[in-house]
Amino acid sequence: MRRLLRRNGLALVTFGLFVLASMLMHAVGGAEEYGEELEAHGERRVSTLAYMTTARFSSESMQNWQSEFLAVGSLVVLSVFLRQKGSPESKPVDHPHTETGG
Repeated sequence: MRRLLRRNGLALVTFGLFVLASMLMHAVGGAEEYGEELEAHGERRVSTLAYMTTARFSSESMQNWQSEFLAVGSLVVLSVFLRQKGSPESKPVDHPHTETGG
C-alpha cells in the first residue's frame, strides 16, 4: 500500500484536489444560490449537505464534470498529436512520425 501511494501520490493528490474544487466548491456556491431562490419563493434555505442530495445538484455536477472531462481529454489527445518546437519534452518537429515512433 505504501509503495502504491508513493508511486501514484501525484495523481492521487491531483485527483483529490480536482474533486475538492469541482464538487465541494460547487456545492457551497450552488447551495447559496439555491437558498436565495428558495427564499424568494417564501421557503427556508437548505444546508449545503441537503443541497447535495437534490436532483439539481446532481444535474449541475454532471454538466460540470462533462465539461471538465472534455477539457482534460482534449489536452491529452492534442498533446499526443501536436508538437511544440523547442519544447524539451517534444519529439523533433521536423522529423516524420515513422522516425520518431509516433
